[in-house]
Amino acid sequence: MKDKVDLICAHDMNVFINRQLIYNYPEQLFADKGIMAIEHADFDGIERLALVTGGEIVSTFGHPEMVKIGKCDLIEQVQIGDETLLKFTGVPLGEACSVVLRGATEQIIGEAERSLHDALCVLTSTVKEPRTVYGGGCSEMVMAKAADELASKTAGKEAKAMESFANALRQLPSIIAENGGYDSAQLV
Repeated sequence: MKDKVDLICAHDMNVFINRQLIYNYPEQLFADKGIMAIEHADFDGIERLALVTGGEIVSTFGHPEMVKIGKCDLIEQVQIGDETLLKFTGVPLGEACSVVLRGATEQIIGEAERSLHDALCVLTSTVKEPRTVYGGGCSEMVMAKAADELASKTAGKEAKAMESFANALRQLPSIIAENGGYDSAQLV
């Protein structure tokens, strides 16, 4: 056990993160060498952490010269409710964040998680494709204007039908606002 700890410590680091349990003896050996040992890290979290700190995940420790060690400015323990979390700040390769969702029931947390996922998907799509189509009834108002202009050039019953269609299109933004829970008189 001591030999393995010595191999790990040869990597010239001050924090060792492991996905498995670290027993008391190896943990004491790490502490004696001034290395903080973190155990039970989840695999997804380790992958993200390696990505933003610039390090790599290592399973064998025989060649420290071939290993890229990650860096961050500060690691601190944060208490959120009943949970104790580790917060890594000052990562060199880009910015990363964690969002903590809390709620009274699992249904509320699930809904908040789905909403956050939807928002992140919209953000990702907007970054990939910055061109946007105006929403909230904009296209309906443009179509209503075109129908009114065409109705003013048309005679007879067809003109009346076009005007009615344009009026119906003008009502859609109010309907959209009310369906969204907004006061349409204030918005439109």
